[in-house]
This record gives sequence, structure tokens and C-alpha cells, in this order.
Amino acid sequence: MKRRLYFLLPTLSATRKAYEELLLSHVPERNIHIIANDEASLGDMPRAGLLQQSDIVHGTQLGFILGGFTGALLGSLAAATGWIVPGMEVWSVISITVGGAFLGSWTSSMVAINIPNSRLKPFQAAIAMGQILFIVDVPARRVDEIHAMVKTHHPEADMRDVEPTVPAFP
Repeated sequence: MKRRLYFLLPTLSATRKAYEELLLSHVPERNIHIIANDEASLGDMPRAGLLQQSDIVHGTQLGFILGGFTGALLGSLAAATGWIVPGMEVWSVISITVGGAFLGSWTSSMVAINIPNSRLKPFQAAIAMGQILFIVDVPARRVDEIHAMVKTHHPEADMRDVEPTVPAFP
């Protein structure tokens, strides 16, 4: 299980140094995401992608749950009112539930892709002022090691948060 670490760095040079230290500590580049204001030039450092900057993961999960619930409700209603062929009620309700879950996840992900990630709200003011947000996904057993390394080498770093779980597909 991975944990997501958030910390703010004040300068681009400190960010570059922290990035190189994380790579040397065997943190894969795909697990490092950097968010800065539009004026900052990150060069070859990895900018955070759509999955980190939008609320698409949360929206997809919520849509799956609500769509599945709605599909189960509508399927049960259709079976109770006789709109479904007799003898096929169970399979029809299951298929309507699954279809509702996937339709709900798709539609809500289309909406959520345009919504900023709610987990990044506490960092927006600091990013607007020129600080750089570092997001690092590490195995749970390495959280203390990475935290200590960043604090030791970068006392100016503002360690903000550790997210308890990282979504499986970012």
C-alpha cells in the first residue's frame, strides 16, 4: 500500500535538489508529481498530471456508487412492476445495476475532470505565492525514511500532509 506525501519547497533550486535526492533514493520518477504556478519553469522535472490536479478519481468513485444504487433501485422497480420478462428478473436487475454503476462513473468523471482536486485546496495560496508543491507516492514502509531525508536535507521544506492511501490507478 502506498502513501502520498505532500510538502512545499520555497525555490526552484531546492525543488531540483529534492527531486534528484528522491531519484537517488530509488523513488521512481512516475511517483513524483510537482505543482507550481504558471511562471515557474520546471524543466525536465515531472509536472503533476490530470489525475493529481483534478477531482476525477473521487468523482469516478462517487459516480460508481450512486450509479449502482440508482441502477439497483430502477431494476428492482422494473421487476416489481412487471416491465421485465418473467423468469429473467434477477439477471435483469443485476445487469441494470452494473450498467448504472458504469454509466454513473463515466458521467461523474466527465464532470469531475473540470473540478480542481479538493486535496490540493490547502496548498493553493502557497502555490500562487510562488512555492512549489511536491507530491511523492511511496510505500508505507518508506514514509518515515523519505520524511526524515527531506527534513534533514531541506529544513526549509514545509511537510504538510500524508494521505493514508493512494488511488490504485494514477
